[in-house]
Amino acid sequence: MTPLPASTTTSVSKAPKLQKTIRLNGGGGEHVLDGSTAPQRDPIEVKYRDFFWTYTEEPHRTRRLAIIKAHPEVTKLCGPEPLTKYVVLGVVAVQVLCAYILRNTPFFSAPFWLLAYVVGATANQNLFLAIHEISHNLAFRSPTANRLFAIVANLPIGIPYSASFRPYHLTHHKSLGVDGLDTDLPTALEAIFLDSILGKAFFCTFQIFFYAVRPMCVYRVPFTWVSAVNVAVQLAFDVVILKTMGKQAMLYFLLSSFLAGSLHPLAGHFIAEHYVYETVTPSQANPDNRLPVPETYSYYGPLNFLTYNVGLHNEHHDFPAVPWTRLPKLKQIAHEFYDDLPHHRSWTYVIWRFIFDENVGIRCRVKRREGGRLVGQKAAWKENEIEA
Repeated sequence: MTPLPASTTTSVSKAPKLQKTIRLNGGGGEHVLDGSTAPQRDPIEVKYRDFFWTYTEEPHRTRRLAIIKAHPEVTKLCGPEPLTKYVVLGVVAVQVLCAYILRNTPFFSAPFWLLAYVVGATANQNLFLAIHEISHNLAFRSPTANRLFAIVANLPIGIPYSASFRPYHLTHHKSLGVDGLDTDLPTALEAIFLDSILGKAFFCTFQIFFYAVRPMCVYRVPFTWVSAVNVAVQLAFDVVILKTMGKQAMLYFLLSSFLAGSLHPLAGHFIAEHYVYETVTPSQANPDNRLPVPETYSYYGPLNFLTYNVGLHNEHHDFPAVPWTRLPKLKQIAHEFYDDLPHHRSWTYVIWRFIFDENVGIRCRVKRREGGRLVGQKAAWKENEIEA
């Protein structure tokens, strides 16, 4: 894949396409010359291009240990950020105010959709990422307080999801790229049916639904008391909005959530974080060589201001217990570990290139067959282990 400088920096030069390794769902894999057919292979494996399968460990634990050894002071950056709760309450208030303003505005009108796209989608994406931040216990010291406050952040989104998001997301951290555990990974069916310009455009337009439905298709998380509170509080809030402001206000919340995960600049972070945009050599593509493929990408542009610095994604995966306000300090202290990593400069261009560049697509994810553990399945995890 030929990287374009407007989107990423490149640490690997392009190699000639001499060989490829085709693997589906972690199975088999022989080296074959392009244009030839391998004997005794599943036709689907030959017909469809595949993910990047690897046997290497995810890179973040190794880098975290190296950074702590070189800069032990970074551990002082860990811990809750008091500012988070005030930002969340402010954004929730803005969304309620916008819903009130649009309570008598027709749904199919330019003012309704313009406000929902510019303000609503931006605000709800901010709340998505507030819930992401809170899932790491970074708003309060008390785990219970974090669970309950995430429910507050959930309110303008319209649909209860904060309780189930946490175990899925923490499993994503503990099982990065592990097929069957990391629900951030596209499935093989998505790769088959959406690996085209129209398919990728469909995915980008409706990706909020993929991220909502895919986890439940991979595995189910337990329904806990927090889940029950999440559902009850959200339903009560929705009823209050419908009775006091009307259906237009409720439609504003739901449209804001849809647009936040659609063709919106901030939605570029979903794709930018872990899709492989770098040149991958045949040697790297062969998992038997155990050569790492870049699988996490940071973004250092201005939109981080609206998204809890989620663009500093390598830094976040290396130190998930460091809150959003201190991630820039982490990068500054340990800059020698991050300066040469491939990164994005524009989330909007990430979406554009994802759709129109044939070398980037649904299949451009690193997958592992083994490793990782579930979080939230009555496993013997301790909080400090989860946040490590």
